[in-house]
Order: sequence, then C-alpha cells, then structure tokens
Amino acid sequence: MAEIIEIHPVNPQPRQIARVAEALRAGALIAYPTDSSYALGTGLGNKEGIERIIRVRQLGKKHNFTVMCHDFAQLGQFVIVDNAAFRTIKAVTPGPYTFILKGTKEVPRAMLQPKKHTVGARIPLNPVALDLVAEMGEPILSSTLLLPGDEEPPAEAWQIEERIGNEVDIIVDAGVAGTDPSTVVDFTSGAPEVTRAGAGDVSPFL
Repeated sequence: MAEIIEIHPVNPQPRQIARVAEALRAGALIAYPTDSSYALGTGLGNKEGIERIIRVRQLGKKHNFTVMCHDFAQLGQFVIVDNAAFRTIKAVTPGPYTFILKGTKEVPRAMLQPKKHTVGARIPLNPVALDLVAEMGEPILSSTLLLPGDEEPPAEAWQIEERIGNEVDIIVDAGVAGTDPSTVVDFTSGAPEVTRAGAGDVSPFL
C-alpha cells in the first residue's frame, strides 16, 4: 500500500516536502494536491513512472503530459512561448490552468505528444505543489488524477488510497483538494483554444 505523508496545506513542513522529493528522485509515483485537484506525479525523466501513469489512468497515445513548474522562468525552459502567448499566460499564472505548447529539447521525448511534440505546462497556485517543485529543482511530470469511468478526481487522500493505494508509492495528504481538473488551453495553432473548461476562468481566452 501507498505511504501517506501528511503535509500542512498552507505552511508545508520542509522536512515532509524533502521526504516526498527524495522519493520522487528515487523513482516514486505520487498523488499530490494542486490548485485544481489531485494529480499523479513522477520524476521528469522517469519512463517507468510515465508507464505507470498511463496504466493507472488508461491513457491513449494522444495524451499530453504536464510539466508542473515553479515559476514562469522555469516554464520557459520546457515550452516554446511566443510573445502573444507570453502575455496571456503571464496574466493568469500561477493558477489552475494547463497550457498546451510545443516542448523544447529539455522535455524527455517519452512525455511529448508523439505527433505534435507538445506538452502541457502548469504553474499551480498551491503551496504544497510549489514547494515540492522548488525542492526538486526541476518540474514534476504530472497528469490529473482522473480515474477511468470517473467524472471528477478524488478530493481526499483516503479516497485515493481506497482506489489506487496499490498503484502509487506515496499519497500526499494536505486536506481536501478540489474536484475540478485544470482548465486546458491549447496555444499550438496560434490563437488560444480552450479544450477543457475546468477550475480556471475561461474568459481571458475567449
């Protein structure tokens, strides 16, 4: 069964954050809270972690994985952002949005969408997620914890343990999370296109 690590949702304990980051570096698959809902996360270059996420979520080949970033400077290392997209994205981050953009060479090939070479990018407004990414020193490869057949992600650690406790290594318990996935905005065709309306307000992209 997964290890449950309790972390304060507003003032995350550095020692607990370090424990989770150490596990990620060692190859763990975790469930952790963001500003929209729980997500699955693993180390950026962890091919086995990607395969485990695909298996848990039963994902197809067209799925865009996400690089969970700490700030805009880090995000810019992993995705290509033109001037128009820069202004729009900058205005709404950090926040509950995932932006689909062309990946740079820093993104492991295994997590790029195979035909378009795109990837999702996020800067969450969540202390636990931000502290964890900061401790890692690089983005966390992530995917919304939306399980097959479900309409919304589980909101509490015990629900995740009950459903997939045998399939993840760590569940970060930081209280009740949201049940709306992030709003997904695709910038790959130039103009922003909302492909999933979720926790983030869509009006800036209309």
